[in-house]
Amino acid sequence: MSAMLLTNATLDAIARGDVDLVFRRWKRPTVRTRGTLRTRIGLLDIISVDRVTVASISVDEAHRAGYATKRSLTDDLRGRTGDLYRIEVQPGGTDPLVALRQQTDLDANELDVVRMRLQRLDMASPNGPWTMSYLSLIAENAKVRAEDLAASIGSDKPPFKANVRKLKALGLTISHSPGYELSPRGRSVLVRLLDADHSAAGGAND
Repeated sequence: MSAMLLTNATLDAIARGDVDLVFRRWKRPTVRTRGTLRTRIGLLDIISVDRVTVASISVDEAHRAGYATKRSLTDDLRGRTGDLYRIEVQPGGTDPLVALRQQTDLDANELDVVRMRLQRLDMASPNGPWTMSYLSLIAENAKVRAEDLAASIGSDKPPFKANVRKLKALGLTISHSPGYELSPRGRSVLVRLLDADHSAAGGAND
């Protein structure tokens, strides 16, 4: 699901319980009722997504969205295009991906599962295997801009970032502004897979 961008101030207010409504103008919604959204403060539960009009917004709803007045809310929406949506949200708990990133004690079976998922990503790529080279690149260039990392391997930024998101979904990378770094899980996986490959290569040469 595409992300609904929220400011740090709004996220902090949601975490405190001061805000539980968000208003957005969209050509089409990027979140859905009963969905979830990953954010800096953890998961957000999307309680409802309803198309509304400016006239239907109450003063109380403006307050629930973090605005002192309805006028300040409508001023913030002015100039934006698309239909107006009212999104009700609430904190949804810890993002399981955060816990996954910290997992370093993978047993042999768990490591094999990660290896197979990386191999599937490699096989699905029209440009050949890429996952291990991306992990190594990020390990050696923590918090370097995505644009610079992409250029260093002759890739455009959008497909490079799309590939890194696939690694992130496996709990192997962490996004920063700018750049990325390997998670503790990612560092463990990279070292163990490289060691296994080196051992296999050594055995083949015996």
